[in-house]
Amino acid sequence: MISRKSTFLKYIILVQLTIGMAIPMQVFGQHRLQQLDDHILIDLSERRTPEKTSFFMFLSKYNDVVNVGVPVGLMAAGVISKDKEMRQNALYIASSSAVNVVATLLIKKLVKRPRPFNGLVKINAVYQPSHYSFPSGHTSTAFTTATALSSSYRKWYVIAPAFLWAGSVSFSRLYLGVHYPTDVAAGAVLGTGSALSMGFLRGDK
Repeated sequence: MISRKSTFLKYIILVQLTIGMAIPMQVFGQHRLQQLDDHILIDLSERRTPEKTSFFMFLSKYNDVVNVGVPVGLMAAGVISKDKEMRQNALYIASSSAVNVVATLLIKKLVKRPRPFNGLVKINAVYQPSHYSFPSGHTSTAFTTATALSSSYRKWYVIAPAFLWAGSVSFSRLYLGVHYPTDVAAGAVLGTGSALSMGFLRGDK
């Protein structure tokens, strides 16, 4: 119980730090960090090709399918094979994702950072999603799944594809012009922390 309370407190601190990352951008507006964010997105927007755009749209579109499919697939396999550890790991991954989604939505509503295409410097986006920009929800969910899956199955052939997927999804949000680099960085930190904070649910502990 003490360990769980300690983990919960650490996660609260992580959420506070994630919110804190947005304060300089909110207060100073065209702060150097904001200028760097804008510069990177403008550079990427000028280098788009139809083929790359289609590829990164595919990654963004199916991110949620992967995040839901991983725990559902593990649970189904665990039930069929009567593998308790696998079922427990499925619960761990699903719980991590749930915690992350709640934290991500909460931070978005608290920070209320406009999307790049609504910023002071208007970024040419491939499409214009709703909701706020900070942190990147696609990134946080992808990193939650990648971290939780890798923590459950510490094999290179699990870890490498998991984080390759998470990294690619994260980059897609920049390439498509719908998130700033700092949104993505915060999402990666939040997603990783969400999975680590729920580690007590892992079946292999």
